[in-house]
Amino acid sequence: MFGMGFTEIIIIAIIAILFLGPDKLPEAMVEIAKFFRNVKKTVGSAKESLEHELNVADIKEEALNYKKELTQASEELSKMADLGNIHEEIHEIADEINSTATRNDNDKNPVNDGDKKVPLTPPKPEVVTFPKKETPVPKEDH
Repeated sequence: MFGMGFTEIIIIAIIAILFLGPDKLPEAMVEIAKFFRNVKKTVGSAKESLEHELNVADIKEEALNYKKELTQASEELSKMADLGNIHEEIHEIADEINSTATRNDNDKNPVNDGDKKVPLTPPKPEVVTFPKKETPVPKEDH
C-alpha cells in the first residue's frame, strides 16, 4: 500500500496509538477510511468524466471530418452536374436542331411564310420490292 512495507505500517500504527490514544484511534481510522473512499470516488469520477469528454471530442472531430468530406463531394458533384448549365445547353441544342430542320425544310419547300416556321413534312415510306425468283422445276430422269 502506497509503496510502504510491513515495518513502516507498524511504525505509523504505533505513533498513531501514542498520539491519539486507544479511545480515539478507532474513530480516527473510520474517518481516514472515509477520506480515502471519497478521494478514490472523486478521482474515479474525474477520470470517467475526462474519458467521456475525450471520447466526445474524438467523435466530434470525426463528425467534422465527415462533414468536410461530404461538403467537398457535394461541391464537386454540383460542379460536374450543374443543372442550370445542362438546361441551357439542352435549349441551345434544341434551337440549333430546329433552325437546321427549318433550313432543310425551306430548301425542299419554296413556300415560306415570313418568320413563321414551316412544319416538317414526314418522309414518304420507301417500299422495296424484289423480283420473284422462279424456282427451277426438278427434271425427272427416266
